[in-house]
Amino acid sequence: MADDDSVFKKMISDWHVLVMIALVIFAIASIYILPPNFGNGAEGNLQLGLDLEGGAWIQLSYDAEVVRFTSTTPLDQFVTDLSTTIDAPVEVISEDRLEIQKLIPEDELAEIFAGLGAKLVSYEQGVSEDTADVVKRILEEKVNTLGTRDARFNTITSSSGVSRYMRVELAGADINTAQDIVGSQGKFEIRIATTGNESDHVLYGDAVTSVSKPTQYPPGSDSWGVGFTLSPEGAQAFKDGAIQYGATTNPEAHELMMFLDGNMVYTAPLSTDLASKLRTGTVRELSASTGAGTDGMEKARELEIHLRAGALPVDVEIAGSGQVSASLGEYFKMMCVLAGLLALAGVAVMVYYRYREPLVVIPMICTNIAEIVILLGIARYIQQLDLASIAGLIAVLGTGIDQLVVITDEVLHEGKVPSPSIYQSRLKRAFGIIMISAATMVIAMLPLAVMDLASLKGFAIITILGVLIGVTITRPAYGKIIMAILSRKDA
Repeated sequence: MADDDSVFKKMISDWHVLVMIALVIFAIASIYILPPNFGNGAEGNLQLGLDLEGGAWIQLSYDAEVVRFTSTTPLDQFVTDLSTTIDAPVEVISEDRLEIQKLIPEDELAEIFAGLGAKLVSYEQGVSEDTADVVKRILEEKVNTLGTRDARFNTITSSSGVSRYMRVELAGADINTAQDIVGSQGKFEIRIATTGNESDHVLYGDAVTSVSKPTQYPPGSDSWGVGFTLSPEGAQAFKDGAIQYGATTNPEAHELMMFLDGNMVYTAPLSTDLASKLRTGTVRELSASTGAGTDGMEKARELEIHLRAGALPVDVEIAGSGQVSASLGEYFKMMCVLAGLLALAGVAVMVYYRYREPLVVIPMICTNIAEIVILLGIARYIQQLDLASIAGLIAVLGTGIDQLVVITDEVLHEGKVPSPSIYQSRLKRAFGIIMISAATMVIAMLPLAVMDLASLKGFAIITILGVLIGVTITRPAYGKIIMAILSRKDA
């Protein structure tokens, strides 16, 4: 009994083992106790994808194209002429690249360019990364407003930086709900404060004809804002409302207020210059200031989405869709748990067959379980668990045992633990082998992790996380545990 106490004290006195135990406790608390709370039941706070929870997915394609061109006309003039000719917004990406926010066949667009004295060099359907990010943020805003949880947005981008598709996954939602979220448009309204907490309607979002990207106002300053354009009817309604409710004579007492779906998203008084202009005529080009610095920039990005009232900057089409029923998700969930248990049992049998020694098998299996628990505790903050991610967990379980076998084979000599100095030397050699194997695995998974390949990305992220947790936490702890246990056995 005294020897057992000594072995236990020796194990837990090592900082590698203490770190592993602390992380296991943190992981369990993260899954079942700590906020944010994503779910409930046996899975705790783990974020389950639609594969395991049921839900719907929609893949969107953009009705736009990114082109490369040559022209002798000044860029600003050419963009204006092109936008007028095709009656659609045109965004400048670089001196020779444009994003045309309207889907026009390549041969037809080449003729339009030729008519404007330019040459179309390359054509690729899709949008720039900036526009794809705006679409993603607008859709995320819709999802957050509707309270839909466990949503995932994957932008599929080519090597040239053009985004062709976006895949939207909504766990726990049916296909009709998913299509409504993508296609619905929020109700945007501008009101002017009257007396007390009262305000009166001025115009709706359909009067906003275009919205610019967040910009520094004035240019070069640290102050941010968003520009937007009103239709002629909207500009007249804005002028009439501002004069009627006193916003042009006493701006501070009659602030401009913007609402999206009944929630106020912006309020500020008219500037002195704008109030003066409205007293004599209509103004179509307006700008809303949001403040200085990073905070002002973030508010400008949010306001851009609100001003668009949920409308995407480019038209999109549903290129594909699908649905996983809740019952099928439950079946997949049960199968994943069963697969994990069978994999763990199979590993335990093979390890016991190799060593025929419970004092080796039990620490090895317990270390492997600890690694999976830590991985789940960390992954719950950054990654949904779908079928591909579960496959990554099983792959981590297998590679983890492989590396623990390498450590055990290296440090044992004729079934015994050698002297401490020789043990450390062999443990170091084992870790050299493991580090090379881990580096190879990470390098192989990195392309899948950084590329937008939907489910494959989750597989790669889980695998990389598992490898890193293994080489930095569980492998060193196992080395100390096995030495303490087998040293006691030899004694």
